[in-house]
Amino acid sequence: MMPKYQQLAQALREQILTGSLNASEQLPTEMALAEAYQLSRQTVRQALSLLVQEGLIEKRQGSGSRILHPTQDAPGAPRNIAVLTTYISDYIFPSILREAEAVFSAHRCTTLVFASKNQISKERHVLNTLLELPQLDGLLVEGTKTCLPNPNLDLYRRLLERDVPLVFLNGCYAELSQCLSVLDDNYGGGKMLVEYLQQRGHRHIAGIFKSDDIQGHGRYSGYADALRELDLPLRDEQIYWYSTEDRDRIFSAPDLPDTMLRVLDGCTAVVCYNDEVASRLVVCLKKRGVDVPREMAVVSFDNSHYSELSPVRITSLSHGSHKVGKIAAELLLRKMDGEPCQSQVVPWVLMEKESS
Repeated sequence: MMPKYQQLAQALREQILTGSLNASEQLPTEMALAEAYQLSRQTVRQALSLLVQEGLIEKRQGSGSRILHPTQDAPGAPRNIAVLTTYISDYIFPSILREAEAVFSAHRCTTLVFASKNQISKERHVLNTLLELPQLDGLLVEGTKTCLPNPNLDLYRRLLERDVPLVFLNGCYAELSQCLSVLDDNYGGGKMLVEYLQQRGHRHIAGIFKSDDIQGHGRYSGYADALRELDLPLRDEQIYWYSTEDRDRIFSAPDLPDTMLRVLDGCTAVVCYNDEVASRLVVCLKKRGVDVPREMAVVSFDNSHYSELSPVRITSLSHGSHKVGKIAAELLLRKMDGEPCQSQVVPWVLMEKESS
């Protein structure tokens, strides 16, 4: 979760950049901001200090804070970058955002962060907001439901027509193949996990994948090809697909649905789409008296805190020393500076733990 002073700085930054607070106006006093946002004055002071460093406001002794609202032509003015991810505080996203913001901050960039919740309507609202900004120098974006036709492509094309540099992270759209991207090696990861399980003696391997994002399809494709190449059985009934909306229902329920657990029948191992679903599965299996890994091996992607906090630590794929948020942010900056650059695929490293 983002610290409160950063949350306040983000809120004020957005108001300044969208014109809700006009240039050369006075900001409300520290006391007024503290009361309005139910924060301490020390927290407000920290937030205002960030905005001073970014060149968005100036503080004058005895006269409060004045909005500078720099324009693109102002010498040495910070560049304004928007980051749009599916989530902000959930799962792996806090670490990705910290990595990206550290890079942008080091290059005197002002960062606006948005979340789509993997919903087309929210993504459209954010893109319309970005198109109204008086200055947008770059956009780092994780596509929404990237395996489905997206009605928001018109807004992305409008951004491209304005020469706003775009870099996609994790998920991108096939229709915007001209855009740079930083993606996981999802196909290679799916193959790697099946090959690892086969080496551990497993022949009947189930799979749980996400249906509406390209990550899930890539991971399934690698999983399926590895089963075929290793002459292992692949049956429709050993695969479970879930969507974003299914995820919200699944993870708010006290137990996993029987339809998900049924894919494990006759299998001794399962490849999960990510650590979030894998950890829920381990908890559910233990409640039902299934020994992990003796009766059911569980492997996954991301090597997140979920893999460590699970009742049985989960064997999972990691990016190792590769920091995806840092890579994507640096690529966007090179694109903004007109340097030659190309899309990148980030490899996986297997982190073997107790679940397999």
